[in-house]
Amino acid sequence: MLSSDDVLIIPQNEFENCPEVIEDGQTFEENALIKAHAIAQHTGRITIADDSGLEVDHLDGAPGIYSARFAGEDADDDKNNQKLLKELKGVPENKRGAQFTCVIAIVSPAGEGKTVKGSFRGCIIEKYRGKAGFGYDPVFLDTVSGLTYSEMSAEKKNSISHRSRAILALKKILPEFLKAVKG
Repeated sequence: MLSSDDVLIIPQNEFENCPEVIEDGQTFEENALIKAHAIAQHTGRITIADDSGLEVDHLDGAPGIYSARFAGEDADDDKNNQKLLKELKGVPENKRGAQFTCVIAIVSPAGEGKTVKGSFRGCIIEKYRGKAGFGYDPVFLDTVSGLTYSEMSAEKKNSISHRSRAILALKKILPEFLKAVKG
């Protein structure tokens, strides 16, 4: 989504000895910036990094930054979903609102940085639906289409998701950011 004639995207795995970055921030924004700063310092290049997760209203925003390890450090998608459904057992449909959130940070090697955010609202259903996707996709319902993320085609999900919204926001600030850091 970011490729153009003016921007060359190089995946992190093409750089040797990239550090293992510890995400110890308290917000999506802090974690995205921690990752982007560390890799920009290592590579000497402008770096884009993200942090994202699921925020459930009834759980005061949890699992949030702990989405990938909601059921513990060794949790997998199924364990995380099972814990989520257990915590929402008996909660009425109108109190099961949730959103996926993605924050993207862009940082220069000199340390200048900006962040953008994308969110997508929906709700958590009581049982798994669909076979595609990953993470919380089988229990996250888009209330407009009536489909879970797991029931959507990859193209449909990617066109409405929190990550696509964050990328669109990044595309809006990218030219000005690149111009400013190149002087």
